[in-house]
Amino acid sequence: MMNSRSIPADWLPQYTYADYQQWEGDWELIFGFPYAMSPSPKRKHQKTERKFMRLAEDALLQAQSECDCEVYHGLDWIIDESTVVRPDVMIVCGKFEDDFLHFPPAMILEIASKATILKDRNIKFKLYESQGVRYYIMVQPETKSIEIYQLVNNLYQEVVSKSFQLTLACTIELDLQKIFL
Repeated sequence: MMNSRSIPADWLPQYTYADYQQWEGDWELIFGFPYAMSPSPKRKHQKTERKFMRLAEDALLQAQSECDCEVYHGLDWIIDESTVVRPDVMIVCGKFEDDFLHFPPAMILEIASKATILKDRNIKFKLYESQGVRYYIMVQPETKSIEIYQLVNNLYQEVVSKSFQLTLACTIELDLQKIFL
């Protein structure tokens, strides 16, 4: 008798972006597998998100016309037909016309919780790294910890920095500790 832990992944149903568009509720689709989003974010999550967005917007304004970048939250990033993610916050550089993104953002912030930390630290970490997201930041409001990863030679390296080069022409300064004040 085969137990459920031994069922190969390719026996499980896989879905596409077309399927994803029909679903109710909040979902992400990663390599054809659906992930239900948590219930609405808790207060600490929302506060952290809001403070980061304000810091990022201010940093982009200070950089002025050198940066063709904007801050988004809750925006779908359609990587391919089997992978659609919705990072907590993204800084997107360059023009796009759709109501979703088809290319990698320059920076992603994920606000981790007990329910999401494994997905954020493993699946999304490798996904964002493989897609060329220049900076991946994981924040845990409960422990007030921040991890900053920078893409170096196609691999993430943890860094300690307040300066972020989003594009060749755009570098911003972010004191991420301010999100906890």
